[in-house]
Amino acid sequence: MNIEHPENDKQYAGLTVNSGVAQPPVVNPYMKPRRKKPLPTAGEMVEGILKGDITMLSRAVTLVESLNPSHRSLAQEVIEKCLPHSGNSRRIGITGVPGAGKSTSIDVFGLHVLKRGGKLAVLAIDPSSERTKGSILGDKTRMEKLSVHPDAFIRPSPSAGSLGGVARKTRETIVLCEAAGFNNIFVETVGVGQSETAVHSMVDFFLLIQLAGTGDELQGIKRGIMEMADGIVINKADGENIERARLAMAQFKSALHLFPTPESGWYPEVLTYSGYYELGIAEVWDMIDRYFEHVEKNGYFEHKRRNQARYWMYETIDENLRSHFYNNPEIAEMLANKEARVLANVQSSFTAARDVLNRYYSLMGDNFKAED
Repeated sequence: MNIEHPENDKQYAGLTVNSGVAQPPVVNPYMKPRRKKPLPTAGEMVEGILKGDITMLSRAVTLVESLNPSHRSLAQEVIEKCLPHSGNSRRIGITGVPGAGKSTSIDVFGLHVLKRGGKLAVLAIDPSSERTKGSILGDKTRMEKLSVHPDAFIRPSPSAGSLGGVARKTRETIVLCEAAGFNNIFVETVGVGQSETAVHSMVDFFLLIQLAGTGDELQGIKRGIMEMADGIVINKADGENIERARLAMAQFKSALHLFPTPESGWYPEVLTYSGYYELGIAEVWDMIDRYFEHVEKNGYFEHKRRNQARYWMYETIDENLRSHFYNNPEIAEMLANKEARVLANVQSSFTAARDVLNRYYSLMGDNFKAED
C-alpha cells in the first residue's frame, strides 16, 4: 500500500495517483545574499538633508523611529546638527473624526499650498492595532496627487508604543523636514482622542475638520478639542448637504462664543468646504494666512514656539524616567511580585507602589522615600 496516496490501494480499482514533481526551493540557490549598506555618518546625513536629499531624509526619519539604542544616539546627533536650520516653516495640525475626510482634504490643501511655492511635508500618525501592534500606513494611497508631487514628502508613522514617544518622534521629524527645506508641515492625527493634545503642542495652527449632521455640533465631550482649535472647517458642503453644513456652521459659531478668549487673541473662525469637489479651499487657506499674520504681529507666534520647546524638554525627561524605571531588571521582578500580591488582596495598591518606588530610590543611591 502506498502510504502517501491511499487511493493507490488495490481496493480502489481504476485509481492511480502519481507522486508528482519535487517542489523547487523557495529561495533562488544562485542568488547571492545582499549586503546591507553601512549607515551614513551623522555628518553625511546632515549634509544630504541640508541639500534636500529625500533618501537621506527618509533614512534619518527611520533612525528617529528606531528602538535600537545605537540608532537613537546617531539620530540625536543628526537632530542637534539640523536644529540651527529648523524653525522656518508653518506647522499645521489637522484633526477630525474618522471619516471626516482628513486625507482627502490634506491632498487638496497641499496642492493649493504648493501652487503658491515652497515645499510640503505631511507627517501622518497612523493608528496601530492594540493586539498585533501593526499599522496599515496607507495614507499615501488616499493622497493620490500629493504622493506623486515632486515638492511633497509624505511620511506615515505608526502610533504603536506610548503616545508621548510617538509625538516626540514626530516633533523631531519636523526638525529634520525643516532642515531639508520644507517650509510647510502638516501633521495629521489618528483621529479625535488623546493624540490631539500632543499634536497641538507641536504645531502653530490647529485645524479641526467636522461633518454636518453627525451630532458632533453639541457634544460636550468635544469641548476640549474645540478649545484647542484655531479654525473649524465643515467638510462635504456640497450637493444636498450644503444646507446642513451651513446649519452646523451656525451651531459651531454659537458654541465658540461660550469659550473664553484664547491667549493668542485670535477668535477661531468656522468655514464650510468640500474636499472632494475642491470647493472653498482658498477661503480656508485665507483664514490660516490671517491667523499667521495676527500672531506674528502680536508676538504670540514666538511665545508659543518657546513654550512648546520647554514643554517637550519636560516631556522627554518624564519619558526617559519612566523608561529607566520600567527597564530596570530588579524593579521589573519586584513589580511582578507586588502585582501578584495586589491581585491576591494581600497588599494594597498604594503600599505596593510605595515599596517598589522606595526600592528604586535605594538603587539610585538617594536617601529619600516615596510619599505615602
